[in-house]
Amino acid sequence: MSEFPPRTTIKRWLVTTNHKDVGILYLFTALFLLVAGGVLALLFRIHLWEAGGIGFLTNTQYNQAVSVHGLLMVFWFISPLGFAFANYVVPLQIGAKDLAFPRLNALSYWFYLFSGILILLSFFQGTTWANGWYMYAPLNVPIYNPGYTLTMGGNTTILALTLFVMSVTLGSVNFLTTIHCCRAEGMGLWNMPLFTWGTLLTVWMMLFAFAALLAALILMLSDRLFLTQYLSSTADGSSLLWAHIFWFFGHPEVYIVFFPALGIMFEVVQTFTGRRLVGRKWVIIAMVLVAIQSFLVWMHHMFLTTINLPIKTLFMATTIGISLPFDLMVFSMIYTMVKGRVRFTTPFLFVLGALLLFILGGITGVFLGAVVLDYELRGTYWVVAHFHYVMVSGVTALIGGLYYWWPKITGKMYDERLGKLSFAIYFVGFNLLYFPMFLAWETPRRVFHYNEGAQLYQQLATVGAFVLALSILLVFITLAQSIRSGPDAPDNPWQFARTAEWATTSPPPLENWPNRPSYASGSLEFVDDTPATDGGAVAHGRAGQAESLETEHEDHASIWPFGIGIGMFVTFLGLSGLTPFVAEFATARGAEFAGFPPPSGPNILYPVLSVVGVGILGYTLFEYGREQFHAPEMEIAERWPFEGVDTTKMGVWFFLASDVVVFGAVIGGYVFMRLSTGWGQIEPVPPSAIVGLVNTYVLLTSSFTVVLALTMAERGNKRGLLASMGATLALGLTFLAVKGYEWSQEFAHGIYWFTDLEYSMYFVTTGLHALHVILGLLIAGFMVYRVLTVDAYLEDDRPVEYFGLYWHFVDIVWVILFPLFYLM
Repeated sequence: MSEFPPRTTIKRWLVTTNHKDVGILYLFTALFLLVAGGVLALLFRIHLWEAGGIGFLTNTQYNQAVSVHGLLMVFWFISPLGFAFANYVVPLQIGAKDLAFPRLNALSYWFYLFSGILILLSFFQGTTWANGWYMYAPLNVPIYNPGYTLTMGGNTTILALTLFVMSVTLGSVNFLTTIHCCRAEGMGLWNMPLFTWGTLLTVWMMLFAFAALLAALILMLSDRLFLTQYLSSTADGSSLLWAHIFWFFGHPEVYIVFFPALGIMFEVVQTFTGRRLVGRKWVIIAMVLVAIQSFLVWMHHMFLTTINLPIKTLFMATTIGISLPFDLMVFSMIYTMVKGRVRFTTPFLFVLGALLLFILGGITGVFLGAVVLDYELRGTYWVVAHFHYVMVSGVTALIGGLYYWWPKITGKMYDERLGKLSFAIYFVGFNLLYFPMFLAWETPRRVFHYNEGAQLYQQLATVGAFVLALSILLVFITLAQSIRSGPDAPDNPWQFARTAEWATTSPPPLENWPNRPSYASGSLEFVDDTPATDGGAVAHGRAGQAESLETEHEDHASIWPFGIGIGMFVTFLGLSGLTPFVAEFATARGAEFAGFPPPSGPNILYPVLSVVGVGILGYTLFEYGREQFHAPEMEIAERWPFEGVDTTKMGVWFFLASDVVVFGAVIGGYVFMRLSTGWGQIEPVPPSAIVGLVNTYVLLTSSFTVVLALTMAERGNKRGLLASMGATLALGLTFLAVKGYEWSQEFAHGIYWFTDLEYSMYFVTTGLHALHVILGLLIAGFMVYRVLTVDAYLEDDRPVEYFGLYWHFVDIVWVILFPLFYLM
């Protein structure tokens, strides 16, 4: 789309791909879902006014409110609010005009929005998710919780989370590529603003942690929708498998949530003390260490399981060790305040409050890192209080960031008195809500029955919840009044703000800068790359690139990300009602499941929705691929350590790194389950390795034809390119046909994915690989269509190379699966 609508039209917000617009969409969606999660919290806090509950909610309604509150706050509010600021601010801070893949950025947002709609819609499908935000096995699958786990609302919640994880993956790939490949000339990694550093480390953690969560969700969805036996086989270690995969995601998630807030804290402390952060480079090193260590502490969530004591002791040491870099960061901020001249503005007050809350949350968390104390404290209100002091301290800093960047985003100032009042009420409400939980630490979490001696603490917490809600309402009022009648904001309303976003107008123009930002001279300046009259250009000695800089103009509008989001929404909504149909199929073949058939029975509307959704998805993806959307690469940019790698290839590599973790977790789960049951107790499912060997040769040959296709594209040989891609398609279809024959032979002998654990592992793992093959064939088919219609890839062969990277990865995965499932 060439025309870009004004902000006053609805069309603008449906088609925009501009990073600032997407940041605003993230911001308001996250705040809306904060309200939704907050209302649920107020509902169950009212219920907790008396021991045993006041009858305000039924038992199941209480479980639903607690569970969905946790999911909304952990997934749909805190991280997306940080992403809102990252979308708006990071390109400005690093001197980019937009993110590397603008349409992918819009698609990430629409997946996020529609995932939020799905989880809210789940309340209207009987019963929503009610098993806690951690979704422990085996209570997360139908066999062991038929009452409300079987409802379509529970399925919809997990599908919504899956769509959210897809959104996060797209966003992570986009930000990693942008920060590594699109920094302004002269901006090395050490020189990046600390908020950008926090965002960079966040998306690195997201890339791997959310991939592990996606693998866990795939296993759970296969159990819930297709009735496989992955997580329901309690004697075979399935509950431990879920805990390992989930907490491998879950502990990095704490830092994923907190690092954007931490970056805001650093920026605000520097701005309102008028001093560069003390020990800045050491702080960056400490953040990197935490990001790495975050993947080495997950078992401290599992001290009450059967893991042996030496392993628990090792993870106790890593847990204590990860607190040490935070000590450095906290003392750095404190010393910066001591050395500087503090200005107690609204953003600074929220950041100071966040620091105080985080210190208390960190100290109380060290108790949980000790194995002996964890035996006593695990599952109590001590954990609830510690968790909220850590997580919501991040929210506190994010609200400070909202006040900090509000003048830049809106071009309006706000009433400082109202802002400071909102902080005062917020700080009192927060501590009134959560500190009494430390005093009532013996109370079991997640239940509304408690010792009557703790009733006063529960009532104080309920009052605190309403005070905290009042403070959030006052924040909204303050910002709304700012938009309606606030004075215009200058470009830099904060005297000592020094990052690049304050060097442009408030709000910034569409493409951020009138000229190209550069740090080549050691400080920020703007370079005019317009060709001079003698044919040269002022571009710090890079005149040969000036003409392309002059002629490239970026697109900012595409309707297809929105359309793809609708397609995914409809498809996933339809999938939520698939379980009864699979149950009928399974029971007709002798399988028995608790709680079947469900009271509502199959509803044909859901399969129809899935078919319609797939149709919408196919059409919109096709048009997305055909659309002429121009997002030029930065010709002059810092790309260390990835010089010489173009932007799109970098994005493909990041995506494949995430997919490595998905397959690694699924394959690791297979190995774990086989070791738990005894490796020799499970025989290979396929009766003959010959079929698998044939498929191995087929896929390896297809990798050769992809290499041949790239060679033909480099030579500009259209017929050779078509022949090579056609051969790849034929070989891929042959692989699927052989795989279909293999599966049909199993079905003919009464073996299905729901028959037993070993069959579930075989069908799910090879099925996931087959899905990747199908996606690859769809891409290859589209590429053949493009060659036939517009002679694509003959002048620019890079898309063929990118497809080859994906296809080779899929083939490598099969080379690993073949011996595991056919020979061992």
